[in-house]
Amino acid sequence: MSRITRRTLLELTPTIATLIVAEAGIASAQEQPSQRVSKDQLKHALDILGLEFTEEQRSMMLPGVNRALTGYEGLRKISIPLDTEPAFHFRPALPGKEPKPRASKFVPTHVARLTSFKDADELAFLSVTALGPLVRAKKISSTDLTKMYLARLKKYGPKLLCVVTLTEDLALEQAAQADKEIRAGKYRGPLHGIPYGAKDLFNTKGILTTWGAEPYKEQVPTYTCTAVERLTNAGAVLVAKLSMGALAQGDVWFAGTTKNPWNLEQGSSGSSAGSASATAAGLIGFSIGTETLGSIVSPSTRCGVTGLRPTYGRVSRYGAMGLSWTMDKIGPICRSVEDCALVLNAMHGPDGHDVTTIDAPFDWNPGMPLANMKIGYAKADFERSQGFGGGGGRGGNQPNPQLAEDRKKMYADALEALRKAGANLEEMEVPRTDAQTAVFLLQAEAAAAFDDITRDGRVTTLRGQGANDWPNSFRSSRVIPAVEYIRAQRVRTLLQQQMDEFMQKWDVLVTPFGGPLLTATNLTGHPQVVVPCGFLNNAPQSILFTGRLYEEGAPLRVAHAFEQATEWHTMHPKMDWV
Repeated sequence: MSRITRRTLLELTPTIATLIVAEAGIASAQEQPSQRVSKDQLKHALDILGLEFTEEQRSMMLPGVNRALTGYEGLRKISIPLDTEPAFHFRPALPGKEPKPRASKFVPTHVARLTSFKDADELAFLSVTALGPLVRAKKISSTDLTKMYLARLKKYGPKLLCVVTLTEDLALEQAAQADKEIRAGKYRGPLHGIPYGAKDLFNTKGILTTWGAEPYKEQVPTYTCTAVERLTNAGAVLVAKLSMGALAQGDVWFAGTTKNPWNLEQGSSGSSAGSASATAAGLIGFSIGTETLGSIVSPSTRCGVTGLRPTYGRVSRYGAMGLSWTMDKIGPICRSVEDCALVLNAMHGPDGHDVTTIDAPFDWNPGMPLANMKIGYAKADFERSQGFGGGGGRGGNQPNPQLAEDRKKMYADALEALRKAGANLEEMEVPRTDAQTAVFLLQAEAAAAFDDITRDGRVTTLRGQGANDWPNSFRSSRVIPAVEYIRAQRVRTLLQQQMDEFMQKWDVLVTPFGGPLLTATNLTGHPQVVVPCGFLNNAPQSILFTGRLYEEGAPLRVAHAFEQATEWHTMHPKMDWV
């Protein structure tokens, strides 16, 4: 992360001193501030925050409040680089419970691989586990595979609005290098020569990285993020920077709404919108995205692909846009479960930049018997019918009894497939938590991350300007008290303890997509895997697998068993709308 220079330190010194003086309630005669905040204004502000103090107490507060304003103004004059982290860090594991460093135990599957393919359309929708052996065996070159995906990106990308920047020159250069190395017998592994796309918040040196937002449309980083660097080291080929909701919200960016390839009347959900859309449409071999509060699992569900949100701190955030420093996670979006395992295996681990990333092993064994695992399923949530409406299976204003019954049957079939695959499913109830009360932590940190464009007005150039969009959220978050923010972080510690105790009973939880567990685990940092499990109203649906901290291999294993017992992951949208 950025280092503080001597000049910055000199700039900071008077500001810090002013704040310390203000906090201590000390002021010399020369430092007495003008009363810019009146008694009435202070009272109204406290009323808004639901706080009641006596008139005498408010009078005593007033000089300190006015002195503090001077310190705040000093802070705002300091230029802070966008990639500067705050001087605090979140660790998902409780004290004494972080895994010890050791070598990972990564066992790839040993199943029959394709030795040929019919045509480009079949090739486009193959998983990495199928593409890799074809490239290694020289049945197709990385260059030809890259050209095929680039052609599809050019053909389908404009309709889906899923591409921000094609990295064609870089891709062809990387593909040629991959072919050269493979011919020489220098095979780097299963991602070698495989084209992929990256959400457009990952820094790529010399290549536009726009964050989907008008203020950053011309932004060109001077360095490459760790996640992309590690994929490059694994031999993967970057073909495109993919669309994202502006500043990681939703599926609307400065060019419009990223589309779901299954239904062009529908957005692809967010904020890893382009990553899910392009993967589902067969425009890339795989993709990477980020999640803060659903931004991998939600678009993966909408677009009918597989997404993995790893444990917080599993993959370095260095060089990725910071939205919430204590909640952002990086993970893959793919066409199979094992693809996700392969990509995570290439990216995980500390890099000397992101202090939240620890040296924890990533174990993956797709042959581990399910019967040896403690797997809990949320029976009541799967059988729920009340409150389930229309809207393609994702809720609606009007109840739809038939759709509710279809949903119950779909999930009953999914659970039966798991049982036939060898899983001993035990009924459990998702724990009730206070997670929702702490969600504003995201809004507070996001507002801090983009405070400069909020105050200078550039936030008004974003396409989304509604009550639920970032500009209003950034402004509203300006009145979140620091005391409440810290209290919420303490509530988060209690939530960590609660989830840790609950997860001692289970290796994996199986639930429908969404619900309170999605919110809770994004705050605690637990990993989740989402895979397609059917259709409702012709819209893809998914099932969710949650694991313990730093144990992604367990939910991936159960998800893989489900995938192998069904065919939902092999289905792809008809690309007849061009």
